[in-house]
Amino acid sequence: MRKSLLALAVLAVLPLASAQAADPATDRRIELLEAQVQALQAELRALQAASKGTPPAESVASQSAQVDSTAATAEEIDDLAATPEAADATAAVAAADGSQGASSANAFNPAITLILNGSYSHHSLDPDAYVRAGFPLVGEGGPAPDGFSLGESELALSANIDDKFYGQLTLAVESEDGQDEVAIEEAYIDTTALPAGFSLRLGRFFSNIGYLNGHHAHTDSFFDRPLAYQAFLGGQYGDDGAQLRWVAPTDLLFELGGEIMRGEPYPGGGAQRGGLGTRTLFAHLGGDAGHESAWLAGVSMLDTRAEGGEDGFNGDARVFLADATWKWAPQGNFKDGGVTVRGEYFIDDRDGVYIDPEDPAVALDWDGRRRGAYVETVYRINRLWDVGYRYDRLWADNGGPYASTFDPDRHSAELTWRNSEFSLFRLQVSHDRPNADDSDTAVTVQYQASLGAHGAHKF
Repeated sequence: MRKSLLALAVLAVLPLASAQAADPATDRRIELLEAQVQALQAELRALQAASKGTPPAESVASQSAQVDSTAATAEEIDDLAATPEAADATAAVAAADGSQGASSANAFNPAITLILNGSYSHHSLDPDAYVRAGFPLVGEGGPAPDGFSLGESELALSANIDDKFYGQLTLAVESEDGQDEVAIEEAYIDTTALPAGFSLRLGRFFSNIGYLNGHHAHTDSFFDRPLAYQAFLGGQYGDDGAQLRWVAPTDLLFELGGEIMRGEPYPGGGAQRGGLGTRTLFAHLGGDAGHESAWLAGVSMLDTRAEGGEDGFNGDARVFLADATWKWAPQGNFKDGGVTVRGEYFIDDRDGVYIDPEDPAVALDWDGRRRGAYVETVYRINRLWDVGYRYDRLWADNGGPYASTFDPDRHSAELTWRNSEFSLFRLQVSHDRPNADDSDTAVTVQYQASLGAHGAHKF
């Protein structure tokens, strides 16, 4: 069998050998290969005859002679294959075949992930009458609608493009005001081979500021985003641009990075600065504390210039963020149980002018600061159940177009049951005080399922 395989491998280099037909040694190889092919054909006929019954004596004698010939020819081919020229040619053919196979697997089999998400919500306060004192509702910063809702489902495709790039496309499917919409949530390429710990991302992506902003919403521990994300980032900041990150070669995780983005979404607007309206900086530090605890902390800043912003702002805006996460689990295995404590703090700084989107003749100076924060704790009871609590608070500005002396806050509690890593049901109850006159108690039941390939979530 070894000799047969070797003969087939050498057959693969026939085209290369034919190009050197003028070489006597090459001519001899071709003769030997032809003899080997004839011998293999005879061997195949003998095996076919044996499978049907006892062959005639004449055939047996003929086959024996052919087998002897095969053995002798194979020995000569072994000698030829041992020459450097033949070995190089065989290796080249094998490498080419292997390369093509790997490329085909990546090119035509990207990982496909489908996230199905839906919910039922009931509010004590009509969502259409919801007013948050000091903070206009922007982006996806309002309460969920009453009744059943498809929420936001995702379809993602990702794969290594080649040895230096990785690509991902995420489509978001959602229903808004009775209209179904499909939008590109993320579409980017990552470098995978830059030296010295650097990586570059190009395309549309979620900014890496703060903690939750870089995470897809289906990885959250609660049904909706914290109030600070809703008020200062419209739920989540994603834009078209470029991101450069550097991870230090140290035992502790130490990451620095920055982004240049178009500046179209809230809190930006109008893609100012020649289409480079938003710039960010971020730094994260993290590591283990013993065998059962891990931590991560970071600081970030988003700087943008807006014209005709969704909240009527025109000018320079900055959002400063600080985040911290601590996790504890027996033996460090969080899937079997443990506790996660997380918090983020926001400062929103504005320097510009407010122009009423409904009446451009109304203009006011807008120079002030607002703040927001949340802290949440989730107790993972076992692989199936977890329970959590979150407290949100916003601090309004006493001046400016949205001046308010009332500071909204909210309490939320959740209970989640997982049938597996790929499906869950969640019950969430929240009590929200958006202004001095109203309060809203909301009950939400959420389901979520993951189909197909699904990579591990971030820390």
